[in-house]
Amino acid sequence: MRPIVFILIQIINLYIYLLIASAILSWLIAFNVVNTRNQFVGAVWEFLYRITEPVLGPIRRRLPNMGGLDVSPIVAFFVLWLIQLYLAEYVYPNVP
Repeated sequence: MRPIVFILIQIINLYIYLLIASAILSWLIAFNVVNTRNQFVGAVWEFLYRITEPVLGPIRRRLPNMGGLDVSPIVAFFVLWLIQLYLAEYVYPNVP
């Protein structure tokens, strides 16, 4: 059972990194540092969007309009971090 909890912790950790990469790439696209017409950038952006949107979409719908400021990655980051902390501190040590 411990390997399953360990794999869950690692998956959450990887997803947190994907959220950070998605947020940074969205900033770079918004400030015209990178261009989505570039095939590689477009493919990376599409991949990150498809991976993170199932988590960020419901959070965006529940948050009030902040005038163009998207705080859904921050909320998702903290929720995932709390789940990871719970699994690492309370579940993993007590699983046989």
